[in-house]
Amino acid sequence: MTEEQGNTRWEEMRVTGDQLVSTVKDLVREGNIRRIVIKNEDGHVYLEIPLTVGVVGALLLPVLAAVGALAAVASGLTIAVEKIVQPGDEPADDSGDDGPTG
Repeated sequence: MTEEQGNTRWEEMRVTGDQLVSTVKDLVREGNIRRIVIKNEDGHVYLEIPLTVGVVGALLLPVLAAVGALAAVASGLTIAVEKIVQPGDEPADDSGDDGPTG
């Protein structure tokens, strides 16, 4: 699922608890991520991670620890990602959904 709002676009992906931490790390490394929202199968938001330009390295460690703790107790999670869209980029899908909370 993808939704475009101004200069951002939402994408969602389903992951298992085992994949959660590595997926979040990979998303942070992409650099064009504005926010990550982790939800359960029912759409309940467990964790919302705002990623500003300066949030890297040691500042991200407590967040990754929380993500790791969540991964240990949860399964069947959805990661909603707000990405920054560069001019000329086209969204992969225009489903018209209302963002990460449905």
